[in-house]
Amino acid sequence: MTGVSRRRFMKHTAVAGGAALALPAMGGWAGEAFAAEPPAAASVAGPNLVTVGPTDPRYAPLVACANGRWTGTPAYVLVASTVDQVVQAVQETLNNGLRFAVRSGGHCYEDFTTNSGVRVLIDISAMTGISYDSARRAIAVDAGAQLGNVYQTLYNTWGVTIPGGTCPTVSVGGHIPGGGYGPLARSHGLTVDHLYAIEIVHVDSTGTACKVVATRDASDPHRELWWAHTGAGGGNYGIVTRYWFRTPGATGNDPAFLLPKAPTSLVVSEVTFSWTGMTEPAFTQLLYNFTAWHQANTSATSPHAKLFSAIKPRHRAAGEFLMSTQLDASVPNADAVMDAYLAAIVAGTGLTYRVDVRKHVDWLYNVLNWPGLGGPGFENKGRFKAKSSYLRKTMPVAQIKEFYKHLTRTDYTNGAALVEIAGYGATTNLPSSHATATAQRDSIIKMLFVNLWATPAEDAVNLAWIREFYRDVHAATGGVPRPGVINDGAFINYADSDLADPALNTSGTPWSTLYFKDGYHRLQSAKALWDPLNVFRHALSVRV
Repeated sequence: MTGVSRRRFMKHTAVAGGAALALPAMGGWAGEAFAAEPPAAASVAGPNLVTVGPTDPRYAPLVACANGRWTGTPAYVLVASTVDQVVQAVQETLNNGLRFAVRSGGHCYEDFTTNSGVRVLIDISAMTGISYDSARRAIAVDAGAQLGNVYQTLYNTWGVTIPGGTCPTVSVGGHIPGGGYGPLARSHGLTVDHLYAIEIVHVDSTGTACKVVATRDASDPHRELWWAHTGAGGGNYGIVTRYWFRTPGATGNDPAFLLPKAPTSLVVSEVTFSWTGMTEPAFTQLLYNFTAWHQANTSATSPHAKLFSAIKPRHRAAGEFLMSTQLDASVPNADAVMDAYLAAIVAGTGLTYRVDVRKHVDWLYNVLNWPGLGGPGFENKGRFKAKSSYLRKTMPVAQIKEFYKHLTRTDYTNGAALVEIAGYGATTNLPSSHATATAQRDSIIKMLFVNLWATPAEDAVNLAWIREFYRDVHAATGGVPRPGVINDGAFINYADSDLADPALNTSGTPWSTLYFKDGYHRLQSAKALWDPLNVFRHALSVRV
């Protein structure tokens, strides 16, 4: 979708105005054994499914991807609106020997749902229900529900929320199983920390599509299937059609007390730093201060756990870059806390900054009206590449030096290239590294490296820049963020297929270690049990 607008793309990716990172919906496709062509007439679906072929005006938006580098070309799309229809879609597609992909919102960073080998796309975006399930004492959310609607329904109905990402149009389908997070993560943890159960359509050893519910209850024989959906990403085990949320330890039957209370209002700040007059020592001190503050303020019991901030240094060609911050306005002396934070970030830099936003806002309005990264220069740039890295400690000067070098290169002049350095830690670090499949549980920062451009002719130079930048930042650990003292791998929802390409990842550290650490073997065991035929697979899926 090369015509993706700047605003639409930014709603699909990262933070601004105190909002947090929005995550891609991850899909999977069947293996090469299912790569046969479909029947000439694309009408294999039963009466309960909607079949959309290439001549249907609905086809183009259904096969488009948030990343304009790819557009799907399936023979047809099956649109399902119930779990039984998903079972039917999977079974009929397998019976016809076809390779398929599944999508809930189309926000995948890579070509997992748009690969040219995919012959059938199963779309579950019509599954959008949100309700209270009294039998499970949990709030049920269908996989096609978009985050904006989820936030609005949870807040207006029960005054609660989940700590998810900012983009209102991201669907929960792929956001949740990758360990989705957002600006409330420092105060309430990850979305999967509140995940009670999943409903999933998988394929058993006989090639039969089945639906099953798996919960976190210790007595549930399906518990490992639940666990595998708390950080492994989408497209590994089947098609999740519904999630149930209840915070561990929550008691009673009133849904108003089963999930975190949403803030009523926020103090938000957006400041702009100019590259004009920005020296390398000043830039170094700025990034050092930002990451050092997060190392010093990672306690889950501190009022600072209710402060979320992201600094977004762009390439010098943009002229300036932003830092966006939000703070729960209920924190005592919230404005003074915000002032002290901003002062700490610029201390010793000699820099001044322009205050573009400083106000109190309604929380719900803020999450429903996220403006994107902000600033000019993103217009009509719908192609992109992304990479990620966790940071456990204050960023070393050697890494900051590479930031400065690549963001000020004169042989590369794309002002729509940046790194989102987002606050993490605090409550996200309370669970153990094995409590969920999200293994990174002692980090303070999560980084998104991303650049955007407009045309296929610009692919080579932009891919080369971001790959070189990422490699040089992590040069001490083989060009990737190998888990260790400073870094702690990568985030699966910021999918980066480069890490699984031996021609691009020559570090000797497997992609599976970067994403899942020592939890990968447990994920493989679940894969062997729940997807023994390896039906659901993509470039970064768990291998049998």
